[in-house]
Amino acid sequence: MTVADVITAPMLAGWVREFGLLVSLHKDRLNALDAAIGDADHGTNLDRGFRAVTAELDTVPQTDPGALLAHVGRTVVSKVGGAAGPLFGTFFVCLGDAVGDNPGMNSERFALGLRAGLAGVVARGRAEAGDKTVYDALAPAIDAIEAAAARLELPDVLRAGLRAAETGRDATIGMLARKGRASYLGERSVGHQDPGATSAALLFTAAIRALA
Repeated sequence: MTVADVITAPMLAGWVREFGLLVSLHKDRLNALDAAIGDADHGTNLDRGFRAVTAELDTVPQTDPGALLAHVGRTVVSKVGGAAGPLFGTFFVCLGDAVGDNPGMNSERFALGLRAGLAGVVARGRAEAGDKTVYDALAPAIDAIEAAAARLELPDVLRAGLRAAETGRDATIGMLARKGRASYLGERSVGHQDPGATSAALLFTAAIRALA
């Protein structure tokens, strides 16, 4: 493991900040996607929550990765409305619990944490592949990161995750929604990109910018 492959708590704080910036930048797009199959507020809800998270980050100790991520998750749950708050919040809490207090982790440890985060999302939302949800971007990204973590350096690991997340995101366009408000539309949900999968893919764009 090289120095470049070590992920520290300050780097994770940077990841969260970068995600918040991307959410703010893409807020209107996320709302527009949600307007087609939901309540038109996915971007607004996430933006509000991650503004609150970012405002608090400097007060959170930057020595314990797990505690930092768990704090982020709890704040997201309390500040983000709709389905996004519990799902993204649970993801960060479970990720934090899994990575623990090691001040520096490698790609494989980070991948294990991401897998735990995904398990939390599944437990919370009961989503499966093809349901047209956040899962459809998260799961392939984490699969790709796990596959790459043992053999590639961190930047390439994260790029593999982003490519898979974007492929999963785009695949939701052709899916029939089976969860949430979008599922009420039945066949009319086909042809629309899922806003949750879209914001989930931004997590991996943010990871490349902050961690690679």
